[in-house]
Amino acid sequence: MQHQVVQLQPATAFQSPNFQSYQHRQIDKIEALEQLPEHLRFEMKVVASVFPFRVNNFVIDNLIDWHKVPNDPVFQLTFPQRGMLDDESYELMAELHRRTPKPSAEEVHQLAQEIRKKLNPHPAGQMDKNVPQLDGEPVSGMQHKYKETVLFFPSQGQYCHSYCTFCFRWAQFVGKATRFNNNDADELHQYLREHKEVTDLLVTGGDPMVMRTSKLRGYLEALKGEEFDHIRTIRIGTKSLTFWPYRYVTDPDADDLLLLISELVAAGKHVSFMAHVNHLQELRTDVTREAIKRIRATGAQIRTQAPLLNNINEDPDMWAKMWQEQTQMGMIPYYMFIERDTGAKRYFELPLYRTWEVFRDAYKQVSGVSRTVRGPSMSAGPGKVEISGVTEVNGEKVFVLRFIQARNPEWVQRPFFAKYDETATWLDDLKPAFGEEKFFWQDEYEAM
Repeated sequence: MQHQVVQLQPATAFQSPNFQSYQHRQIDKIEALEQLPEHLRFEMKVVASVFPFRVNNFVIDNLIDWHKVPNDPVFQLTFPQRGMLDDESYELMAELHRRTPKPSAEEVHQLAQEIRKKLNPHPAGQMDKNVPQLDGEPVSGMQHKYKETVLFFPSQGQYCHSYCTFCFRWAQFVGKATRFNNNDADELHQYLREHKEVTDLLVTGGDPMVMRTSKLRGYLEALKGEEFDHIRTIRIGTKSLTFWPYRYVTDPDADDLLLLISELVAAGKHVSFMAHVNHLQELRTDVTREAIKRIRATGAQIRTQAPLLNNINEDPDMWAKMWQEQTQMGMIPYYMFIERDTGAKRYFELPLYRTWEVFRDAYKQVSGVSRTVRGPSMSAGPGKVEISGVTEVNGEKVFVLRFIQARNPEWVQRPFFAKYDETATWLDDLKPAFGEEKFFWQDEYEAM
């Protein structure tokens, strides 16, 4: 079915501020931080030497309640915290920063690299297990983990308007790290032509919405052609709806961006913005609401997802209110993730039993229209594993698990059981229940 391209009305009621971002070398220039004690500012500088830091003026001025800092959830979401590093790593970096004369940038970088190596920078085998090939050669900047879905990392979109402190792709944004990226639209199109089993393209990053529409058009416009009829869904992973909503409202090429989306929808593509929204507080600005309206007017959908994070959004009542608000605004609650086993997980992770309790306590408060959300889900090596519940079987307390998505599609929806463990925070911490030596999928996965 062909659709008409939507003609958008100009958003004259909104005036965009000039975009300004701050990175770790400019952290002292953020005026709002002057209200904090000196030791907290020092801790942030130390941690920002290891993890990526970038925040923009919209987040600072509109999303953080500075009267509640340092406990404000969006402050925790964007500004580095002492607990993100273990004591030994923190003290090593703190001593370097205290040194007189001051250390060189290269000395800080070298120590940061040593610390980063201990933090599982590339989880779930994404550096080797998911890399596709074209003409017998590996394709950079693409991942093909599940047969129907290809992830594409455009080179121009490998940073964000602001970085999230919990980000599982943090290693993309620091030092001289090995990055996933590709700026060859022809290579993307050739790979998709040759893989008719692929139905979904996920454009990800970083954040693809930091790039100019002309660049994005170069990757996506060709997909309107008949040779790409097998590509039914185009997903765009983004945090921009809450971290820089002017991208859809007043940026110079905002209307052209929405026109591109409208054209893809008119060509029969299902376009879905995979919006990362971590806290209800992010949805409170009028310009974000306008951005959502303008995206929906193109015929695209917006699905919302976020990990459950200690110190930020562990309150089930907040999740319930957030899902209800998202539904009311025309968005579709999609996933509650479990914080991945990488980076600053020690600060943000919760025990698996607690993640299930939070999900259940939030889920039972919402009506069926918001129960589109799935989780809590671990994006682990073998696939997306959902904690379906905690129960007792033949006198043994167990976790009930299932694959929402898997490297082998035959694993999907098959329930399996793990011993109940209140200290477990990730799939690798779990052991099979009922005396079994391995989970049903384990041998095949290890063989892969």
